[in-house]
Parts: sequence; structure tokens; C-alpha cells
Amino acid sequence: MNTALITGGSAGLGRALVTSLAAQGWHVITDGRDPDRLATLRSGPAADRIEVVAGDVTDADHRADLHAAVERAGRLDLLVHNASTLGPVSGDQRYRLLADTTPEDLQHVWRHNVGAPLVLTSLLLPRLAASRGVLLSISSDAAVEHYEGWGLYSASKAGLDHVTLTFAAENDAITAYAVDPGDMRTQMQQDWFPGEDISDRPLPETVVPRLLALLASRPPSGRYRAADFPAVRVGEPATERAAG
Repeated sequence: MNTALITGGSAGLGRALVTSLAAQGWHVITDGRDPDRLATLRSGPAADRIEVVAGDVTDADHRADLHAAVERAGRLDLLVHNASTLGPVSGDQRYRLLADTTPEDLQHVWRHNVGAPLVLTSLLLPRLAASRGVLLSISSDAAVEHYEGWGLYSASKAGLDHVTLTFAAENDAITAYAVDPGDMRTQMQQDWFPGEDISDRPLPETVVPRLLALLASRPPSGRYRAADFPAVRVGEPATERAAG
């Protein structure tokens, strides 16, 4: 049975991907900081194939728990870095301008969006390489565009892209993707636009089939947009090739 580890699986795109892969027969390990919300995954469809580990991915003990879960599974075919943080809010500004960013802000965002994925990947790399697996990091158009007030988050996503693809450059046994999923109707998107109607954004469930198409086609390591891949129906055995 293929095994995936998906960080930040209690809500949004992470949750949608967890449930979709489990429905396809994968064993899926996932985490989140809200144990109650995370636990609801254990009562849904294919719950017997979902293993939840509550905690914060920036915490070393929690990463050790994730590593232990992968070791019990005996393999790792897909590692998805989905968990992230937007950054600090400052007064009536949605997010701080770079000129107002403090070292503490930088440390907080970098630990969540770059540091934790880097360290977790290093920890799990032997298992991922043994399966000739896939490293998939959820990026953003903000990694290549420049938006007022988004500078710290944007820089962290650019850093995540670079770390992800460098792992592939250094390890021939894995394939790595940094993927821009596009705007979605998630709590994170709502937090970017407080008080605004975001009902025009697609649900994260509509993005998952495109991620499955990426995994099925297995292009060379690189940065991609989810929208560039035709949707694969959930339930098709499209991700078998992700195990190499």
C-alpha cells in the first residue's frame, strides 16, 4: 500500500487531498494543530486508511512523531508540504509592509513555511528516496509575483520553492514539485481578505484532481500551476505512478 504524509491536513486543500488519496487506497498520515478538527478525519470515508498526528510541524518532538508514523508504515511514496502561515497582522493593514517587519515576524514565518519543511524532508528523505517517491510543496503565485503587504509570506514561498527543487537536484531518486494551486475558497484565503465575499473562488476539492493528474503524469521536477493539468476524477488509480 502506498503511503503519503501530508502536513496541515485538518482543513482546506490538505484535508481534501488526504480524503481523496485515502479513497484511492493510500495509507495517509497527516497532522494539524487543532486535534479536535483533525480527529474528524477519523470518522469520515476511508477513515481506516487515515492516521492523524496532532501537533505543530515546527516542533521537533512532533516531527519525530511523524517520522515514527512513517517508520511504522515502512515506506513513504509522497510527502506533501501543505501547512503554512500567512504572517502577522498589523493594525488596519491586512499584513505588514516589509519596512515594518520585525526579526520576530521573519523567524515565525520562516520557521513554518521554510524551516519546518526543510528539516522534515531531510528527516524523511531516506524513506522517500527508497520508494523513488514524490516531494510536493504547495506554493503560491505570490512566490513569483509582488503584492503589497505580502512580502514576507511571498518570500517564504519562494524560499520553499527553492528548497523543494534543490532536494530534487541533490537526490536523483526523488521527483519534486512546487505547485501553485491558484486561489481557493479556504479559511486562509478569507484571512487574506477579511470581511470580503470569496464565494467566487473554487473549492479546494476542485484542485485535488489536478494534483492527481500531476502525480499521474510524473513530469520532470519543477514549478507548476495546478491549472495547467487536466482534472483526473477522484477514485481513478491515477496516483499509482507516484510511487515510481
